Amino acid sequence: MAKQSSRFDYFKSRQIPGVTVLRAALSDFSYDRHAHEEYAFGVTLSGRQDFFSSGQYHRSPPGNVIQFNPEEVHDGQPGGNSTLGYVMIYVPPAQLEAPFADAAGSERAGRFRASETLLADPVLRRSILSLMHLVTRKVGTRLDQEHALHQMATRLVQRAGTYQPSGMVARPDALLLRAKEYILGHLEADLSLDEISQAAHLSKYHFLRLFRRQFGITPYQYALSCRVNAARYALEAGGAPSEVACRYGFADLSHFNRRFKRIYGKTPYQYQRSIAQ
Repeated sequence: MAKQSSRFDYFKSRQIPGVTVLRAALSDFSYDRHAHEEYAFGVTLSGRQDFFSSGQYHRSPPGNVIQFNPEEVHDGQPGGNSTLGYVMIYVPPAQLEAPFADAAGSERAGRFRASETLLADPVLRRSILSLMHLVTRKVGTRLDQEHALHQMATRLVQRAGTYQPSGMVARPDALLLRAKEYILGHLEADLSLDEISQAAHLSKYHFLRLFRRQFGITPYQYALSCRVNAARYALEAGGAPSEVACRYGFADLSHFNRRFKRIYGKTPYQYQRSIAQ
């Protein structure tokens, strides 16, 4: 059997409809010029990625980010003699409307279009790779994936110079308190921003904006904090760290260890040992 020299592996997100990850290795393949209906976010991992887009040719070395707006025509092929390795994430526009609008402070920004195609941006690269790992490994919660999308959208809006951080407000809002209660009541569920915002009777855009202004924390960060706190009580009751990690939606024990230690200064196992003394 002939050895296949190029490889294309696709992964569908189980949590966010329409989000697809491509992990590819190219040595003898060139894409025809084409366009996608989704936003596309990629990271060159190895080799060199040569492509045409936005009226010009680009060369992407390892570590660079590639971003295509919906319907933006492009092609692609390996550059040089090395195999090209890269990942690409395709995201339907509807999944990014609220994050773009929240970052820009305007609902009209929901159909944001980036002006840059090839970017050397470590912050954006980390967010793309984080979402890629969550989808391809089938780990984490929907909120974890939505948080990565929000970070990607925020970084692109920041680069465009239109980022509008929201300030804190003093008066508690009954609708936002209802959202908090909903999160606390569903810590073992795979929650989505849609579900939480509906519980608060707010659009996703207004919910994201108001929650951060009210509490100085994003809904994802609040839910993560609540999950870590609930996990602590489960550990105190004798729960095994691996079982507790699974119960509260952490990607794996390593992820649970990192998150727990950032709040309590110890890993879950170390915490259990300390309170048993």
